[in-house]
Amino acid sequence: MQQLVDVTGTSFTPLVVVELATNTTEEAIEWLLSRIRDKQEIGGADLLVEQLGLGVGGQEKENPHVFLVGATRQRLLSGAEEVGLFKEYNDGSMRGFTCANKHNFTEFMGDGDGFLSKAECQYIVKHELDTLRAQSETHVPGHSEAKLYPGKSIIRRLQSKGILIQIFPLHEQEDLKRLSFTWYKRVKLSLQPLDAIRQYFGEGQALYFGFLEFFTFALVPMALVGVPYYLFDWEDYDKYVIFAGFNLVWCTVILELWKRYSASLAYCWGTLSRKKAFEEPRPGFHGVLGLNPVTGREEPLYPNAKRQLRIYLVSLPFVLLCLYLSLYVMMIYFQMEGWAISVHVEEPTFWTGILLFIPSIIYAVVIEIMNLIYRYAAEFLTEWENHRLESSYQNHLILKVLVFNFFNCFASLFYIAFVMQDMALLRQSLATLLITSQILNQFMEAFLPYWLQRRRNKKMLRKVQKRRTLDGQELPLAEQVRLEADMSTYLGTFDDYLELFLLFGYVSLFSCVYPLAAVLVVLNNITEVYSDAFKMCHVFKRPFSDPAANIGVWQLAFEAMSVIAVVTNCALIGLSPQVKAYFPDSEIQLILWIVAIEHLLLAFKFLLSFLIPDVPKHIQIRLARLEFESLEALKKKVRKLRRPAAGNRKPRAAGAQLHPEFRAGS
Repeated sequence: MQQLVDVTGTSFTPLVVVELATNTTEEAIEWLLSRIRDKQEIGGADLLVEQLGLGVGGQEKENPHVFLVGATRQRLLSGAEEVGLFKEYNDGSMRGFTCANKHNFTEFMGDGDGFLSKAECQYIVKHELDTLRAQSETHVPGHSEAKLYPGKSIIRRLQSKGILIQIFPLHEQEDLKRLSFTWYKRVKLSLQPLDAIRQYFGEGQALYFGFLEFFTFALVPMALVGVPYYLFDWEDYDKYVIFAGFNLVWCTVILELWKRYSASLAYCWGTLSRKKAFEEPRPGFHGVLGLNPVTGREEPLYPNAKRQLRIYLVSLPFVLLCLYLSLYVMMIYFQMEGWAISVHVEEPTFWTGILLFIPSIIYAVVIEIMNLIYRYAAEFLTEWENHRLESSYQNHLILKVLVFNFFNCFASLFYIAFVMQDMALLRQSLATLLITSQILNQFMEAFLPYWLQRRRNKKMLRKVQKRRTLDGQELPLAEQVRLEADMSTYLGTFDDYLELFLLFGYVSLFSCVYPLAAVLVVLNNITEVYSDAFKMCHVFKRPFSDPAANIGVWQLAFEAMSVIAVVTNCALIGLSPQVKAYFPDSEIQLILWIVAIEHLLLAFKFLLSFLIPDVPKHIQIRLARLEFESLEALKKKVRKLRRPAAGNRKPRAAGAQLHPEFRAGS
């Protein structure tokens, strides 16, 4: 990548782009740049920054307030120590990096060039920018409406006031080409390059693709069992007991195995034992100015009781109202289904046979539309609840979205299975919902973003192609920055995990009556890998690295779904004619037996999760050894500090005797 020169004459590689609003005053720009360049001792970030030169053509329309930020190699190394990056030590263990013993780390060669990946460097720069804090300033210079409070993050304040439009890391063209080729540009039967994905995009994205890959491979046994089961049992909808039993074991085992696999990945990537940084308030958080009792800094304070009132008196009733509307739409669907069946019974033709699938297709489309509308409403409500921390905001948003999506997608299937007890209709509805939702998702996630991005950047892409055909040179930095600035912003893995959660639900809950569900999900996941990889590389801006140790709250969501799957499959087994035949005279006895078996299976599930450790034994030993060595080193340091210097030791008084226990020869 092209090198830039800071005003101090220091050359650096641009890592992060900072774009300010076009109406930002020169006074504010000079103040912000000086704070970025100032030494840490006086409250600066000690980074290098230079304004971007305008690209070829269209200078009048382009925003001139675009700046490129980087850092010296030594500053990045000290930043790696500040953020607590873990790297491989000479003994093979993963340890927190320190500049004092940098030469004891495996990959540290020479002056450390190449020791940190570009994703890590960009994460460090973002961290240093986020930790820029207001000092004696009362407002942003030139913007009296943008008030500043001592100790508060400057970048977050600029974002919330609309002065800072966006901040994003730059793509590395050569690295991106290599990653694209090994990831999705060639059809292969090998695993995804998770280490390369982690090097380029960070641990959070790599863990998502690792989970997607693991989930796909975990579905293969179910798909292999499901195909012959489906082919030789097409007309008999009731012989699903064996497959339901297989479901019970499958959904429990794969989640336990995933926890162990993700722990191994996180250890190799140095995030398993990494400590979380203290969370700062969200940019959108507001309240009355006061003192934080933990940090002692001035920041907005908002009463928790007021937030709870908003949650329980507004958000909760709204969610319940949405669930009622979803139930109402479901009943309309059943009326349409009944009408289609009556038409087909009166006049069984080819066209009336097709008509049987129309209500399910319409209902599947309506479900996707309702999920999309509800998502925007949930985001608005969660923002209005005014959560202080980003993690709290995400947890409340995920809970709202999961509850509605689960009810909206699965309520009709539960009704057909346990109220109507129509296994033929259940199979048809599940197949239609699954296939329609996958087609819509592929259109929304693969084709539509690509088409919109091509239209948005059509003029720029023509310039790029023309330049490459003329001289074969790399895309100029100014044009690369302008091109990436117009790309869509990657909003994280929320929607991706949500889609996998729903697919996991379709397979684990009702695939016993439609064994091809696993096959369809496998095919969907394979295309999902390629479409998501293409979007990450060419449609979205490069996201900042997210040093995650696991998939977070989604692990709990999948485990909750597996518990529901145990209950559902036991109930389906109880409804099967084969099991009912054993209790011809007493339905109550059948229910009691099914409930007892279900409780035993749940107990076995929780026992299994307790017996199978989340972290493999060899990693537990390494972590324990590292903790022991750290404690020993700390003890030695304390002893050394407490030990008086040799010249300052007081001589023993004459006649003083040693305790008999310490006398020579005793």
